[in-house]
Amino acid sequence: MLDELKKQVWEANVELERSGLVTLTWGNVSGIDRQSGLVVIKPSGVPYGELQPDKFVVLDIDGKVVDGALNPSSDTPTHLALYRSFSGIGGVTHTHSVYASMFAQAGRALPCFGTTHADHFYGTVPVTRMLTEREVSDDYVGNTGKVIVERFAGMKPMDMPGVLVMGHGPFTWGKDAMDSVRNSVALETIAKMAYGTLLLAPVATSIPRYLLDKHYMRKHGPNAYYGQKKQ
Repeated sequence: MLDELKKQVWEANVELERSGLVTLTWGNVSGIDRQSGLVVIKPSGVPYGELQPDKFVVLDIDGKVVDGALNPSSDTPTHLALYRSFSGIGGVTHTHSVYASMFAQAGRALPCFGTTHADHFYGTVPVTRMLTEREVSDDYVGNTGKVIVERFAGMKPMDMPGVLVMGHGPFTWGKDAMDSVRNSVALETIAKMAYGTLLLAPVATSIPRYLLDKHYMRKHGPNAYYGQKKQ
């Protein structure tokens, strides 16, 4: 089972680089096996062209390495915090993609200006607060997860599978590792669209709720009809 999860997470990391969202080694994807509670994540600082499934690191939910000779991603404590708090997710992706990071650096949430956004994210993509000096010095990466979880109080993570960490960049999640990558691709695309929208119309507002509901629910609601029926 772990060999299969390593392969899936490796493929997701390869796809992340292929998508153009990664510069140098600025990004990582992880996946979790909920039955065993084990997480597979990209090794820290290893170029994507050198990655193979056997180089990925396996940890328990508390961060103890149980398999792998390399150091896990430096963002591992954030991934683990999300897995512990968001029980429905199976994969996490972090990037420093340009347009989503611009919104994060501006401390600006990402409004739903159009239906492309509404197809993937159920409303405004939230931005966290800035970490305090003590949070950065005490446990920077773990507290990054803390402020994400804090921001999602009362929200459904699978309705809003992404967040902008203020001053840092985006994290996304999904039902598995590859799904979390797809949500990163979608987030970067809508951030780019939003940036252009604000240049053209600085006073642009979000689409009305009825249009948001129509587009989100046709893909993700109980009576979703987008795509083909599963056999």
